[in-house]
Amino acid sequence: MTAEVAETPSEIHHSHRDVTGGWLRPATFGVMDGLVSNFALVAGVVGGGATGKVVIMTGLAGLVAGACSMASGEFTSVSSQTELMKAEIEVERRELRIHPEEEERELAMMYEAKGLRPELAAQVARELTVNADVALDVHVREELGVDPNDLPSPWVAAGSSFAAFALGALVPLIPFLFGAASVLPALVLSAIGLVVTGGIVGKITARPFWYGGGRQLLLGGLSAAVTFAIGLAVGTGLS
Repeated sequence: MTAEVAETPSEIHHSHRDVTGGWLRPATFGVMDGLVSNFALVAGVVGGGATGKVVIMTGLAGLVAGACSMASGEFTSVSSQTELMKAEIEVERRELRIHPEEEERELAMMYEAKGLRPELAAQVARELTVNADVALDVHVREELGVDPNDLPSPWVAAGSSFAAFALGALVPLIPFLFGAASVLPALVLSAIGLVVTGGIVGKITARPFWYGGGRQLLLGGLSAAVTFAIGLAVGTGLS
């Protein structure tokens, strides 16, 4: 008896991270967009010959405007997406109520397409259709590819986006708030911010830290270089 127990393999338990939550994408997009766009804005006005006071005012305006724009855009887009999902779920609920046999056959055909024998697919579909709530949940997952009990929240998306953008946009302004006269300190601080935030996102998504940080540093550096060059050219032409 003891030997049998010893030979029984232990259960393997593991957990998954939340990959459907509505915060990671807007937060990642927000902090990267805030950092890159506001540094590019600051670099552009510095390249155009603006004073420190003008740089700070421009950067703060870019921070507030960008954060509000990001939040409202995320709220509207996620609200529209969620409303569309809810409308389609109601369509499926109505079909299950009006045409239950057809919906059961449709579910059986889905399981057949996934490799189940026709008789087993029909049995599984029949068992799942007994409970109306379970039937709706299964049909929505299989046909729409969404979890009806875990739809994205527009408030979470908007709040994450607003806070992340503001945080990212503040980084290139910090040196000027302490009296910096050139763009170099902002460049260094922004580069560090890009590497750190990109690396953290890389770790969250199971990528190497250097991959996420390097990718974001490259993209942010190119954006800032283009904006700085345009600001320098415009400033030179106006002077």
